[in-house]
Amino acid sequence: MKFTKKTLKNGLRLITVPMKDNPAVMVLVLVNTGTEFEIKKINGISHFLEHMCFKGTINRPSAKIISMELDGLGAENNAFTDREMTGYYAKGDARHFSRLLDIIADIYLNSTFPEAELEREKGVIKGEIDMYNDLPQNIAYRKMLALLYGDTAGGWSTLGEKETIAEFNRETFLNYRQAHYFANKTVVVVTGGIDEKKVLKEVKEKFSRLARGKISKKGKFEKKQKKPAMLFVSKKTDQTHIAIAVRSASMTDPKDPITSVLAAALGQGMSSRLFLKLREEMGAGYYVKAFNNTLSDRGFLIVQAGVHNNMTAPVIRAILEEMRRFKEEFISPEELKKTKEFLIGHFKLDLETSDQVAEFFGGQEILNKPIDRPQDIVAKVNKVTALDIKKMANKIFTNQNLNLTMVGPNKPKIDQILKF
Repeated sequence: MKFTKKTLKNGLRLITVPMKDNPAVMVLVLVNTGTEFEIKKINGISHFLEHMCFKGTINRPSAKIISMELDGLGAENNAFTDREMTGYYAKGDARHFSRLLDIIADIYLNSTFPEAELEREKGVIKGEIDMYNDLPQNIAYRKMLALLYGDTAGGWSTLGEKETIAEFNRETFLNYRQAHYFANKTVVVVTGGIDEKKVLKEVKEKFSRLARGKISKKGKFEKKQKKPAMLFVSKKTDQTHIAIAVRSASMTDPKDPITSVLAAALGQGMSSRLFLKLREEMGAGYYVKAFNNTLSDRGFLIVQAGVHNNMTAPVIRAILEEMRRFKEEFISPEELKKTKEFLIGHFKLDLETSDQVAEFFGGQEILNKPIDRPQDIVAKVNKVTALDIKKMANKIFTNQNLNLTMVGPNKPKIDQILKF
């Protein structure tokens, strides 16, 4: 898969990825800011600003006008906020490219943040916070971030807290946008059935006036850990939701593919070790998954599961045992081959659509990572050996690197088993 990267005079980067015979086009604008660029008193501002950008612009004064125009094009549109990036996108018929670009550029560049809309949207954001607080598996994950990174932006919620949200005003949004939304922190990605010359011409027209700015670095959130850490949240639930995590490599670390293969063998797919152990053998619960979560400067491998309340301790013991096995035994050639094919197959399935392709290329560029093409990712996965996995397991599966969060009605007695 070929891509083209152009950098405009103001520092804005444009990534184009033509997809032959694709009838759709995806326009994605990314900015390198998110939760980890916030300070405590405005925690949640990145996410809230993303909502407010759709509430009216200089050229389209209301949310209704924006949504009616997009609906009239048969387009899909949305936005998202992550820990290090915020994105705005529209996807539709390739023949509507110019209008889709015009709308997303208008939202990104010309949002007006109406005061009345701001106050109404506070209720929406608070409702979103309540929604996720009703999901125990989400609580287990968020509390894991807090356990790993403490009271820093690395451990805070992307949504913020109700108390901080209540204090936001129009000036808060204008100041934050001015501090982060500038050309050399912005990447425009256009994928699908496109004419690259036309895309470049129109992106220049829309974004050439976006100013450059001084790029501020986020803080460092890693902390030293000397022994296993645990956090329990009491909540009336029908099962206990657990998360077990260990610190791993960042997305730019050459050994990141090793951790990805290790996580997949541990808990991705119905033939993974934890699925077979917890669900098929123990009948302990419905879901279990493992994945390697990477950021530009750090990462962590996490296992999540929902289990019967009376089986929490045995499940934790079983998960740690499966991790320990990777330290002491070589993964078999058959399991290694199967795991690689699983990862590569799902990776390729993810790249079937123009929106996924845009996020793949744009997500690397916005974090200033050298861009890997899909074939590069496949090659890196295929190079992982059984020895690589054993070495990585011995590096990250250690007692001083072990973290556990639980959400459920009763705190189980697991102090003596929280170790490898």
